[in-house]
Amino acid sequence: MMPALPAIERAALLLDLDGTLLDIAPTPDAVMVPPGLPDVLRTLRGLLGDAVAVVTGRPVETVERLLGDAVYAVAGEHGGAIRYSPSGRLERPPLPPVPDAWLEVAERLAAAHPGALLERKARGFALHYRAVPSVGLLFRERLMELLKDSAEFELLAGHMIWEVRPRGINKGKAVTDLMERAPFRGRLPVFIGDDETDKDGIAAVQSLGGTGLWVPDLFGDAAGVRVWLRDVATNRQWGG
Repeated sequence: MMPALPAIERAALLLDLDGTLLDIAPTPDAVMVPPGLPDVLRTLRGLLGDAVAVVTGRPVETVERLLGDAVYAVAGEHGGAIRYSPSGRLERPPLPPVPDAWLEVAERLAAAHPGALLERKARGFALHYRAVPSVGLLFRERLMELLKDSAEFELLAGHMIWEVRPRGINKGKAVTDLMERAPFRGRLPVFIGDDETDKDGIAAVQSLGGTGLWVPDLFGDAAGVRVWLRDVATNRQWGG
């Protein structure tokens, strides 16, 4: 059952990308933006006074390539980079660069297992193994070995990926940072997410008096989220 949500005119909407707005694809570059989704998001911006953002592990530039100006703000790389408005500059907290030696190990791991992919980020990287699920445990073990003496980085599980990112950067921090800026400031956040990385975002909105919506329980999948968002845009109110 859908929990009670704040009045739509007082709410802010914060959305994960892969698995929430967009269907999971075999590779990161293969995701598709369904026709009509950007228009739905623009309508929601109108209803919510522009307080609509994507909060994702993807780079901000990737979200902008996929969605254009459909959302007002984008927090990418789990909050390691945020653009607070469509025309604003990209802001990054001071974070350590990932060691080159780690990237070399990750490159060799991906090359040794055809179908695996290395996704580089400004302050980290991810190894995708959806096409070769049998190597997931191996990748975890090798990456944990790299990080065993590091106080600056951590290993994160995602949708058939292992991601190395700086400690202290997560979607909860990204949500908090967004909610301190206009047009989000003073509103009650609603966060929608579907995997482990989104639980930080859900905890953050709850601490701010908002509501977290868990995709597997309430919508089933990203298609269900999109149907719900379209209904909200059409009816100009939250649906049950």
